[in-house]
Amino acid sequence: MSTADVQGISLHYETHGDPGAPPVLLISGLGGVGASWGTQVARFAEKYHVILPDQRGTGRTTRALDGYTTQQLAADMATLVEALGVGPVHIVGASTGGAIAQYMALEHPSLVRSLTLSSTFARFDAFTRREFEVRRRLAAEWDRRDLLTAYSLFLFGPQYTREHPEAVVEWIDHAAALPAHPDDRRIGLARIDMIAAHDTSARLGEITRPTLVLCGEHNFCTPLPLSRELAHGIPNAGLTVFEDAGELIELEQPTRFFAEVNAFVEGLNGPDQG
Repeated sequence: MSTADVQGISLHYETHGDPGAPPVLLISGLGGVGASWGTQVARFAEKYHVILPDQRGTGRTTRALDGYTTQQLAADMATLVEALGVGPVHIVGASTGGAIAQYMALEHPSLVRSLTLSSTFARFDAFTRREFEVRRRLAAEWDRRDLLTAYSLFLFGPQYTREHPEAVVEWIDHAAALPAHPDDRRIGLARIDMIAAHDTSARLGEITRPTLVLCGEHNFCTPLPLSRELAHGIPNAGLTVFEDAGELIELEQPTRFFAEVNAFVEGLNGPDQG
């Protein structure tokens, strides 16, 4: 466990696996905490050098008063990669992490070897905008456990919740038990505003790094049409759909999730295209 001074904040990160292995940067979703990747960390660490950051305002990273744009968080991640001297990295970004990853590829391309964009978006559509308007109101008013219980309805697919109710409760319990900070609510609202403002739709054609887009068939949080827009707009991007899965495909179908990403990364055998 380490920290790095980046972009005016102290950014907490962990590294796992062989430092000589290909580097993979795992960028988490709206909660921003690296540990939310769960068992994927150990899976990736068996073959890769994993960099696992807590994003600005989350986990053990500085609770900054400003800087909540996906461009700024991409700059945070880019500065971390530069400080560690590990680039270019394979980036696996989930939801908010995928939005951040897009700006890394657009504005810091020399640090990026490939993109895996999981359950994410180039911009909100009318459905997603209305969804997050509701979620923002909940985040402003509800206590943490009630909020997480509501969020679980957005994040886990119906089939997974039916078949694994204890895993959903465990996810709620674990997230609710994380240490609280007086600024968490304010920062949480700023982070929702951040992703609502994210829009790379006009620039997707500028992304030149190999890209794989992943999405669950029953993703209610960032639905499949948003992933189709990404795959259509990014040159030569691939799209893989996980049947009977929701937003958190890395938790719902962990073995297949890793297999898909690993096959994609292993297939990039040529030299980096600078």
